Amino acid sequence: MTTTATTPASAVALRYGATALAAAAVNTALGLSAAALDDGGIGMGLTPAAYLPATVVGFVLGVLGWNVLAKRAPRALRVIVPVALALTWIPDVLLLSAGATAANVVGLMLMHLVVATAVVTVGLRRLRVTPGQGAV
Repeated sequence: MTTTATTPASAVALRYGATALAAAAVNTALGLSAAALDDGGIGMGLTPAAYLPATVVGFVLGVLGWNVLAKRAPRALRVIVPVALALTWIPDVLLLSAGATAANVVGLMLMHLVVATAVVTVGLRRLRVTPGQGAV
């Protein structure tokens, strides 16, 4: 008889919360740095009121999407994660035509990368490798 260990929900919630908090902290550092370098730009998305809720919402939606894909098509994550990240960069690049500086745009792009990294970090722990399937 084989048994499988399950992770308590409180441990999972703590791990997710700590990862979201870490992403928010890194995005704060990025936001402050980009705002300091954004001389004469529009500063779009570089205030804590803009990027902190977006970080949390992006993290939650990313985790939900990851969990759905991990159950239905785990191998698709290899393609969907980078494609989704690239799609989030499109509005950032379009800000250049609205008067944003390169520092503003690069700062936002790095913030999106931080959220994607946080989602992948917690998501990889949820994936299980079963015999015969190989790593995902």
